[in-house]
Amino acid sequence: GAELGEELCVSEDMAAHVGASRTPQEVMEHYVSMYIHGNLGKACIPDTIPNRVTDHTCPSGGPLSPSLTTPLPPLDISVAEQQQLGYMPLRDDYEIEYDQDAETLISGLSVNYDDDDVEIELKRAHVDMYVRKLKERQRRKNIARDYNLVPAFLGKDKKDKEKAPKRKITKEEKELRLKLRPLYQFMSCKEFEDFFENMHKERILRAKIRELQRYRRNGITKMEESAEYEAARHKREKRKENKNIASSKRGKEEGKEGEFAAIENLPGFELLSDREKVLCSSLNLSPARYVTVKTIIIKDHLQKRQGIPSKSRLPSYLDKVLKKRILNFLTESGWISRDAS
Repeated sequence: GAELGEELCVSEDMAAHVGASRTPQEVMEHYVSMYIHGNLGKACIPDTIPNRVTDHTCPSGGPLSPSLTTPLPPLDISVAEQQQLGYMPLRDDYEIEYDQDAETLISGLSVNYDDDDVEIELKRAHVDMYVRKLKERQRRKNIARDYNLVPAFLGKDKKDKEKAPKRKITKEEKELRLKLRPLYQFMSCKEFEDFFENMHKERILRAKIRELQRYRRNGITKMEESAEYEAARHKREKRKENKNIASSKRGKEEGKEGEFAAIENLPGFELLSDREKVLCSSLNLSPARYVTVKTIIIKDHLQKRQGIPSKSRLPSYLDKVLKKRILNFLTESGWISRDAS
């Protein structure tokens, strides 16, 4: 509308200059037909005028995109939950934000006419630091919104998990998910879930590959033969298991004398209980050495309970593994209290 008004004003001026023989409309039409659409216009004005304006802004969601500081839609939570979180839905802000003192960078700034170049650049640096903090604050809000951290904090995500049951996640996968949590800030929720599922598929494929390689090593080249092979292997393992059970029963019937053959002739064997004999036999520890270690540990425990610092030194043959096994045994047997172990 403004450009058309300017053209009419120019046409009126030209009509007044030419004289009363031409109206402003006739002057404009003559100029357009002769100079714009005529030979002069064809020679000077290109058919398509390129857009020489370069877009210097980042795409939406980029590291410096203006959309990073754009408030998100308010959370769908009750008034009581808003008060619990200190959440202000109309502003999508919290009473305590990330980097709560960020506003102190610009709260004391003012523009003065007598500022020199150094002061101006210093104030610009403060504003730039403040904008970066705002973007980081908004980035954290976006991550919390994407991964539904607020509903998880309020306990609402459990209901959603019950509505949409997925495959059961093992304990190892839960531990792996905790280790991969730092990746949340670099990946969207959907990307992370796809990445986690792909890792699960990778483990399944690797297990399948190992199984096929085992078939190949045993001369099996067709899947039909694998079923027969697995059935025969299951029977073989079952026979081996039954054989082991039978031999263990036979050993029990023969008595426990053979179990302690390595230590029964050593001094101090008669001082041990049945459980202590089993312990010494499993640790390959002589009864005399066990009694020595047991006496030192119980003595130290009694001195600690009386507030007396213990100065006893354990024998050099007692390593950490032996000490831990003996401490656990004495604790379970009631010789020392559990806090001392």
